Amino acid sequence: MSLIASFMNLAGPDLIIILLIILVLFGAKKLPELARGMGQAVKEFQKAKDEFNDELHKAGKPETETAKSDVKPAQSTVPRVENQPTSGGEKPETRLRVAIARLARK
Repeated sequence: MSLIASFMNLAGPDLIIILLIILVLFGAKKLPELARGMGQAVKEFQKAKDEFNDELHKAGKPETETAKSDVKPAQSTVPRVENQPTSGGEKPETRLRVAIARLARK
C-alpha cells in the first residue's frame, strides 16, 4: 500500500522529469494537440457525470414534486367579468371592446 501512496505523491522535481520525458517522446508539435484532447475528454467526462447526477436526483423525487415544479399556473391579464347585466341590450362584443379600450388606457 505504501508503494501506491508514494507513487501518487509527486513533488516538483519529479513532475518536471516526467514532463520532460513526455516532451521527448511526443515532440513539441504534438503537445498542444495532446493537451487539447485531454481537456476535451475531461470536459465530456464532467458533462456525463452531471447528467448522471441530474437523472439520479430526478429519479429520487416523487412524481408529484416534479409535476408541480414543471407546471406553472396561467396568469390572467384581463379581469374576469361574470354575470353583469347588459345595459340597454348591449352586445357582448361591445362590452369586450370597451374593456379592451380601458385596459389600453392604463
